[in-house]
Amino acid sequence: MAAAGSRRLPRAERERQMLDAAVATFARRGYRAASMDEIAEAAGVSKPLVYLYLNSKDELFSACIRREAAALTAAVRDAVEVGATPERQLWSGLLGFFEHTAAHPDGWAVLYSQARTVGEPFAAEVAVLRSEIVDFVAALLTAACGSRDVAAYAHALVGAAESLAGWAATAPDPAPTGRELAASLMTFAWSGLSQAVTGRVEGPAREESGRAG
Repeated sequence: MAAAGSRRLPRAERERQMLDAAVATFARRGYRAASMDEIAEAAGVSKPLVYLYLNSKDELFSACIRREAAALTAAVRDAVEVGATPERQLWSGLLGFFEHTAAHPDGWAVLYSQARTVGEPFAAEVAVLRSEIVDFVAALLTAACGSRDVAAYAHALVGAAESLAGWAATAPDPAPTGRELAASLMTFAWSGLSQAVTGRVEGPAREESGRAG
């Protein structure tokens, strides 16, 4: 390990190496049980070097959260087909989300299972990520639906996606693919969202609206 730790690498590459090891360790062991010793060993560096680059376990965990959050947000934004129909935009965004979480299970575990349950300040960092994704989804729905209030739809959709990805992470083999998860939520959500896009309200919601009027 000393030889591996002594190899000269650019700082950015060394930090990436440490963060990769930390994400995998936090996902497997949990924040409290994970030790800096095992993270350093997994990264192939000395523990003092981890502290030199990332100062403390708290700062290391925060760095993991920020990196994984940025990667997830970018995956969703990049996947959405700008200029496509609302249905196609929803599908492509869901596909980007679920394919990313399926391809990066350790990163998703850090965000969904660890950071939100450890407490502050980590939960607040994940809340910022969630708010950014909700705002992005709301902006897409607003563009499709015009001036109608879509905040409830955006929160419901993001919550459903998070819950489904969380379930998939612990589902027995063979685990559903990202495409299968996106198709499941698309089938579940689009019938209602399509009514919002066209301005139609049906079923119990229409009956309640009629009574209110």
